[in-house]
Amino acid sequence: MKIIKKLFMAFCLSVLVVVPAGFGQVRLPRLVSDGMVLQREARVMVWGWAEAGEEVTLEFQDKVYQRRAGADGRWAIILSGLQAGGPYTMDISASNHITLEDIMIGDVWVCSGQSNMVLPMERVKYRYADEIAQCDYPAIRQFLVPMRYDFNTPQQDVPGAGWVAANPETVLQFSATAYFFAKELYEKYQAPIGLINASVGGSPAEAWLSEGALKEFPAYLAEAKRCKDSSYINRIKNQDEAASQAWYRTLDQRDEGLKDKDRPWYDPACDASAWPVMELPGYWADKGLGPVNGVVWFRKEIEAPASMAGQPARLVLGAIVDADRAYINGELVGTTSYQYPPRNYQVPGDLLKAGKNIIVVRVISNSGRGGFVENKPYELIGREQTIDLKGQWHYKLGATMNPLPGTTFIQYKPLGLYNGMIAPLLNYSIKGVIWYQGESNTGRPREYYRLFPALIADWRSQWEQGDFPFLYVQLANFMAAKDQPSQSNWAELREAQRRTLAVANTGMAVITDIGEWNDIHPLNKADVGKRLALAAQKVAYGDNEVVYSGPMYESMEIDGNKIILAFTHTGSGLVAQGGGELKHFAIAGADKKFVWARAKIKGDKVVVWSDEVPDPVAVRYAWADNPEGANLYNKEGLPASSFRTDE
Repeated sequence: MKIIKKLFMAFCLSVLVVVPAGFGQVRLPRLVSDGMVLQREARVMVWGWAEAGEEVTLEFQDKVYQRRAGADGRWAIILSGLQAGGPYTMDISASNHITLEDIMIGDVWVCSGQSNMVLPMERVKYRYADEIAQCDYPAIRQFLVPMRYDFNTPQQDVPGAGWVAANPETVLQFSATAYFFAKELYEKYQAPIGLINASVGGSPAEAWLSEGALKEFPAYLAEAKRCKDSSYINRIKNQDEAASQAWYRTLDQRDEGLKDKDRPWYDPACDASAWPVMELPGYWADKGLGPVNGVVWFRKEIEAPASMAGQPARLVLGAIVDADRAYINGELVGTTSYQYPPRNYQVPGDLLKAGKNIIVVRVISNSGRGGFVENKPYELIGREQTIDLKGQWHYKLGATMNPLPGTTFIQYKPLGLYNGMIAPLLNYSIKGVIWYQGESNTGRPREYYRLFPALIADWRSQWEQGDFPFLYVQLANFMAAKDQPSQSNWAELREAQRRTLAVANTGMAVITDIGEWNDIHPLNKADVGKRLALAAQKVAYGDNEVVYSGPMYESMEIDGNKIILAFTHTGSGLVAQGGGELKHFAIAGADKKFVWARAKIKGDKVVVWSDEVPDPVAVRYAWADNPEGANLYNKEGLPASSFRTDE
């Protein structure tokens, strides 16, 4: 059943969802709480529940509002004309009294998507250590919506959460992208910023669509309806949990490194001199061990100087596929259960000693290729000295396993996250949405041409606040670069994102120059936030002078053996970033066989050609998973979006 907000009739808010009457005392949703940020210059709803027919009084900014709760116990009061500022206090009275304090008025942004929006400042704290230490923004606040899904009922409230202002301690739990976005806007406009962070790692777009919107996608709607049966969900969850527990239990039982309880392989006294040697980082499938799944132990002896002895340190192990437990001198210093996070383990001050120290890493590969991700830092960092850990490590296979059976992530099913995490927000007035998602839809990129605009239209319809700004991040560069033009699902999905700019009041941040080929979660979130903020300045704040986008393909013209490309958003001029020739242009004739092309800037256009293609019909730019070296920018330093002229 779909929640539909209605206009006031007889001073009551009527909705289709029936809630039990008889609350006894006035109660508020968790969004309406201490420290909240209310949207300035908008129609702001404050709502809640009370005894049926009970009169509710709200006092705010020297004004008094009264409403009587409806037969279903619901009440709502509309505030308007609010100007940026704060902090303020709000009093709400019925048979009881509630005082809300530290209220700010500014701009409220919903921050949603998957793991790159989830990714907190904690994850990037070593990259932005100074930023975190100096963070003092009481007017920038986050409301973190806990992950919850529901396939039957659009929820009316979220579980325990609250508004939190940004300081060196609390900012660690802010979405890094959202924080840098908010900081840019706050520093320019000096208006408080509220961030409602409703994002879930790995979530596909269809999980965020309402049931009504899913009617355009019959297969997803059918799956959502299957999920309404709790026995179906419970059966999947129980099967997955049992299979996972059995796999890890068997792994531990088979692991030779754990069988000798008196001398496990992480014990410094364990003799590993006869173990073979592997050069790290790298994947063990390429290093002589072969494509095995299970557990492999790695061991390295290092010499620590006297200056590191008895001092705290940090063990940095890049990224490991899939899970690991790290030991120094027999003591566990860190563990991570999945492949993505950077390994940054704190080493206690009493653990390191002058001279020989033993580092042991137990690595679990549950499927695919296991090992240590290349081009990442691997080092032991002390206060005054750093020891490089790349190079030769002894290793030994502890146990071999068949791949772990796949897990069904119920929260990724269509409709669930919309009902659980978006529906409870719909009464709250917002400035707009920032969205960072797409990676989980790259297996079906052509569908995204319809799916993504449908999501934008759905949310705008549900919020009933018109075509509010919807700003999003295009997929970053990822995976190994290829030396020849090729097909790419990631490029196809980027194209769907680029085409979505045809939807009114949208903006896109291009980041194909700041990703990491070996990490789906690039750490540079400051530039992502800044580029989103540039888009906001134009789309949301009406700054027509700002250059907020890099070059966008507009049209093409064939001129003999050349194709001439025209662009919008050229700023003060097109450039080949870093100098030299333009790169990553490909051209094809009628056979659609693309080859690398030469390209040069001519005014605000780009001329593309190749001696191999005398009669060209199409051009592609940066059309790859990882368009390494793509260098068409405007002079303001913003990169061009990838594109293709062929359909």
